[in-house]
Amino acid sequence: MKNIINYNNVSYSYPNADEEVLKNIDLNIKEAKFTVIMGPTGAGKTTLVSCLNGLIPQLFEGKLTGEITVAGQNISNFRVQTLVKYIGLVLQDAETQIFGRTVEEDTAFGPRNFSIPKEEISNRVDEALSRVRLDGYKKRNTGELSGGEKQRLAIAGVLAMMPKILVLDEPTSELDPIGRMEIYTTIDDLRKENRLTLIGIEHSSQEIIDKADELIVINNCSVVWQGEPKLLFRDIEKLNSFCIKPIPVSIIGWSLYKKGLIEYDQIPLDIDEAELIIRRLFTDRKAMFTGCSIDLMASTTLTDDRPILQIKDVDYHYSSGKLALKKINLDINQGEFIALIGQNGAGKTTLAKHLNGLLKPTAGQVIINKKNSKDFELAQLAKEVGYVFQNPDHQIFCVTVEKEIEYGLKNAGFSAQEIKERTERVLELTSLTKFRNAHPFSLGKGERQMIAVASILAIEPKILVVDEPTTGLDWNGINRMMELIKTLHKNGTTIIMITHDMDIVAKYAERIIVMKAGQVLMDGRTREVFSEFQQLKSAYVMPPQIPLLSLRLKDLGMKDIALDEQELTTAILESLEG
Repeated sequence: MKNIINYNNVSYSYPNADEEVLKNIDLNIKEAKFTVIMGPTGAGKTTLVSCLNGLIPQLFEGKLTGEITVAGQNISNFRVQTLVKYIGLVLQDAETQIFGRTVEEDTAFGPRNFSIPKEEISNRVDEALSRVRLDGYKKRNTGELSGGEKQRLAIAGVLAMMPKILVLDEPTSELDPIGRMEIYTTIDDLRKENRLTLIGIEHSSQEIIDKADELIVINNCSVVWQGEPKLLFRDIEKLNSFCIKPIPVSIIGWSLYKKGLIEYDQIPLDIDEAELIIRRLFTDRKAMFTGCSIDLMASTTLTDDRPILQIKDVDYHYSSGKLALKKINLDINQGEFIALIGQNGAGKTTLAKHLNGLLKPTAGQVIINKKNSKDFELAQLAKEVGYVFQNPDHQIFCVTVEKEIEYGLKNAGFSAQEIKERTERVLELTSLTKFRNAHPFSLGKGERQMIAVASILAIEPKILVVDEPTTGLDWNGINRMMELIKTLHKNGTTIIMITHDMDIVAKYAERIIVMKAGQVLMDGRTREVFSEFQQLKSAYVMPPQIPLLSLRLKDLGMKDIALDEQELTTAILESLEG
């Protein structure tokens, strides 16, 4: 298989930057293969692929040295307008490449710019929207789409261009679990059908482990690893050093390997392999699950049974008339940690925006501390309910991190002394002190996410709503963010978290609310909800690996599902050791 892309000693630095973002990159990418690029936030992954279609240096300028060739042609000889026809790029932030008023207009935008006949454009639009599960959305206003639906639309817009090389920068970060799987299956099918060369930047591993032909790891602006994905994903220590999230069942396998119970090449990479290995170990030792030192049914914290927030018969219609929420009834108690989950467009963010007054119900009531949300001013509500947006850039306004944190406190009417004390406290809590004088948009996505959280935490709301708090973060960033949220919860803050990361839900949430088509489908304790596989599947939610594996092992005496790899590993080892 011949190389289609070659980086020869490529280095790059942004304008007015002291340090290079790429350093002496030598890299070959094969034609019609699926290559995945991984590595920590800020390592240079997006910069690397932005060189391919001329965005660097033609748009972003800066200093680029070395040579990049595509299909044997030096790309420095071509304009961006020419390159985009052959090299499609789906950006990390989908909103930056949505231009049309409707889904149909936006998908057709690219082909129209190249004077493709009207009938062919129509066919391309229909096929692209079908590929990304947006059938029936053609006339939908793009401003009414959820974050995940916008991500699907951005992919459709690039697919309609029918490029020879497709580059996707975290294309599924805001999609539901089944949606992620569908997108990667779709683009892998396209690759095989049309000999498409596929390059994906990813933080998630489960969807790509059996589809990617090659994995490239970028760290400290250089290539530090390249090879078959399976060769890396069994090495948990190396993954951690690269800030790459391990596959949950592989963490269990790593523990068994370290105990001398299995060989290194037996470390499982999927649920089927994990089940086979565990069954073999239990059969060989004639063992059954004997329980676990962890109380699998215990709650991590005590909650107050008095509702702090009540949602009563809430309906909501968009200005277009579309029904987004229908007869929502929920009681949320002080001190709970709730995960709000469901497929893209299920109504999760729309519901959450009712909790802090950003949206008002078309019908019904939202009661906060026994007071109707309609009776609060937004500034008053901010003291009760803090809201961290899905995209942190939607709530960052100021020129320094310190001023950004002070902004909300000033609007809430705190004294100068109180503002100073709270700002110092939250800078320390979020490890942002060293960035206090930096412009927020000079920092990476992970830091901007933390700034958005910090600006809300400074107000010290009783309820914190966080919409996709870990999107776009590397493994270290995810752990830092979630440990911060966990600390707040332990200190009494009620947490309502919207997320598509089911591993995060299983590890941290005590209660799950599942939404489907603007209604509440399920509401219960985390273990109970994750045990209902068929109902979750109907809502396009896939339970995480560990609960699924636990369900498969019930005949071996597994009474309650484990929620994370630590629980299941402990149960396995205690049972095998008698």
